[in-house]
Amino acid sequence: MPTPQHCPSPRELADLELLTGHALAPVTRFGEAGSPVTLDLPEALQGRDVELVDPEGLPLAVLRPDGSVEALTHAQHGPFRRLHLTPAEVRERHAGATYVPVVDALTEGQLDRLRSLGTAVVLLALVGPGTPELSPVALLRASLAAARLLPDASVVAVPLASHGDATVDHDLGVRVVAAYAGPDPVVALDDAEDGDHYPEEIAAIVDADQPGPGRRGLVLFFTGLSGSGKSTVAQAVIDSLLEVGDRTVTSLDGDVVRRNLSAGLTFSREDRETNIRRIGWVAAEISRHGGLAVCSPIAPFDATRQDVRAMTAAAGGAFFLVHVATPLEECERRDRKGLYARARRGEIPDFTGISSPYEEPVDADLRIDTTGRTIAECRDEVLHALAEKGHIAGERSEDLPAGRTAEDPIRVLFVCTANICRSPYLELRARQLLGPDSGVEVSSAGTLGFDSSPVSDTMDAEFARHGTDTAAFRSRLATGDLVDEADLVLTAAADHRTRLLEDRPAAFRKIFTLGQFVASARAADPGLRGRDLIDALAHRRVPASPDHDIDDPYRRGSEAARRAAVTMEAMLEVLVERLRRDPTNGSSS
Repeated sequence: MPTPQHCPSPRELADLELLTGHALAPVTRFGEAGSPVTLDLPEALQGRDVELVDPEGLPLAVLRPDGSVEALTHAQHGPFRRLHLTPAEVRERHAGATYVPVVDALTEGQLDRLRSLGTAVVLLALVGPGTPELSPVALLRASLAAARLLPDASVVAVPLASHGDATVDHDLGVRVVAAYAGPDPVVALDDAEDGDHYPEEIAAIVDADQPGPGRRGLVLFFTGLSGSGKSTVAQAVIDSLLEVGDRTVTSLDGDVVRRNLSAGLTFSREDRETNIRRIGWVAAEISRHGGLAVCSPIAPFDATRQDVRAMTAAAGGAFFLVHVATPLEECERRDRKGLYARARRGEIPDFTGISSPYEEPVDADLRIDTTGRTIAECRDEVLHALAEKGHIAGERSEDLPAGRTAEDPIRVLFVCTANICRSPYLELRARQLLGPDSGVEVSSAGTLGFDSSPVSDTMDAEFARHGTDTAAFRSRLATGDLVDEADLVLTAAADHRTRLLEDRPAAFRKIFTLGQFVASARAADPGLRGRDLIDALAHRRVPASPDHDIDDPYRRGSEAARRAAVTMEAMLEVLVERLRRDPTNGSSS
């Protein structure tokens, strides 16, 4: 259980066991000798009294020109306010106790160490932005639970914010803890060892405060130029998430928010940034309660995006940034609203990409270009990335259908439109090429499948080249049940894949166009075969391309049939080689 990078860990405070309050007098003003913290003020405020306020604007203190601070009041509200005592109050109430700074929940081993001290214990819970491992409230709850498991223990909340500098944070932490402990001893706990665990009550608090990615609130933030396709892709992702039903989803589209949350704002840079911060604040609050918020503003400036990221982190949510990196030329070509043309004429000031800059994110979790791609392909890429991070449930290839084991044959389903030309060719030729004992079973179906129709005579000549028997073949419809039963679904073209995913969006990991799967296999480790290959490509595939599609030869003559057959033969050669059981070890995985 490592402690945060820029906060004073209990181990770092170990030197306090040799120090007393007389050795480290409390800092009384900014800028005095030995003070680890400085406060930089704008030039206009230097030499003047400066009022310090809380987030609600309530005056808390006055900073004098000499660096001294005069308290006006103390914070009146907030959870566990009763635990926020002054250093003087703590020293008076708990004189003679042993002080223990904590930034994380205590384990059984750490509690045993405290029981062995034989003295009263004061747990100094170091709360403040960026300091505790848990959220401040959870740290206090966990510390109170720990105190109940000790013979004589109390908890004090110590406001200690991280300043992002390890040296400063350490020095400040030493002084703050010394101010509370005074002349009494301080014990710094070692980090928990592997295998050490939390008591049940504390474990429940930690689990609630730090849920896994699938239960944690999420802000899915799309950014990109006007016309990049971010809102369209975002809506497609929302639709798929709602169909699966695993998460509550809220859409915070830029235009919709402007009509409701930000009515009255102009399109000046200042007001546009205010609009995005409002979106970010609402999204962060949604994530606080475990929801998933999808935002799709232009958000051209990095500072504003970082503000939203920080708001989300403060709320305990996860932030996932998607940069829809469609080039300006393509966005301008689309320009359905004529906005770029007006901006070029100078009719729209501060237009992103023309008269106002767009700062491309360097911290995007995913970067996609929608040029020449279908909405479904872009949607699937986002869903794949979210599933890889654990934010959403995704059907994994290694999670076999009920009743199946890894020793069973790999089931491959080929799909085209009517299941009378391309997919029957793929099924029947794959069966020939695989041969007996291949460890692979193949079948086919159609998205608009004719009922029990024979193979079209379009492909007769191509089947004849290989002596393929088509007499027993009959077409069928590609149902959701067939998709569920398959380990791998390979479609002739992208539109077939889209149709299947409309019915089974959670099956996106195992549905590819055949050309896409073959291209992905060629790019993967050549040593991957069978189920191992399917599992690997389920999580990392090449983007689908129109070049991967197999043209429909139905009633287009012998030349079209020949071209389709040549294309399919080349793809099947790779597929069969990579899927069939390795004859050297008898395994297909």
